Amino acid sequence: MSAAAPRWKAVSRSLRVYHGDKTRHAAMDALYGRFLTAGDLAFDVGSHVGDRVSSFRRLGARVVAVEPQPLPARAIRLIHGRDPAVTLVEAACGDREGEIRLRINSANPTVSTASDAFVHAADGAEGWRGQIWNEERIVPMTTLDALIERFGPPRFVKIDVEGFEAKALAGLSRPLPALSFEFTTIQRDIAFACLGRLETLAAHRYNVALGESQTLMLDGFAPVDVISRIIRDLPHSANSGDIYAITRP
Repeated sequence: MSAAAPRWKAVSRSLRVYHGDKTRHAAMDALYGRFLTAGDLAFDVGSHVGDRVSSFRRLGARVVAVEPQPLPARAIRLIHGRDPAVTLVEAACGDREGEIRLRINSANPTVSTASDAFVHAADGAEGWRGQIWNEERIVPMTTLDALIERFGPPRFVKIDVEGFEAKALAGLSRPLPALSFEFTTIQRDIAFACLGRLETLAAHRYNVALGESQTLMLDGFAPVDVISRIIRDLPHSANSGDIYAITRP
């Protein structure tokens, strides 16, 4: 067995989990259909194996997929490589252009990260026990501003980069119509940093979806103080979710 075989097995598991549930696909399309219509441009930052890319394409959007890990990027190429409306950028996304060290969890590559603080926060935490970041790789790093300069302004950006979300937003210097970023209850400070960064760009309104529910908690979008209180008061067992931000009413 080649050294890459166990790693590809983990990616294959992700493909089954994230691409194999049609009910989940329908919920995802309904959620992202709030933000995207046919012809819009979307960025999927931290694409992993591209389930959000597939959702955005079902909605008719053009997609820039940003993924630094070689095997998940290979999966995206296998699924979308012949689609001219999908562009793959094999890089991390942060606060500067250059290179960065990626900490890879080969058994669970969906939680690979460029954040040492994320790895330290997960160490021994309930819900994260047994996770091991056992490989390192130097990867290219770009910024949201550089992606916008290259591809144009997106209608929606999804950011899921395992504790590196604030760094990704630090590389954005203009408000966008809508975006989402992941948060975890082991690093609520990152969520608050992201909210603070967005509010320096423009006044936003927010909603939240827990875990992989694809369901917004609030009936409408709320101001930053409301969403901050919700994140602060979540039990640790909530684990993770995504905050959605809009600048339009």
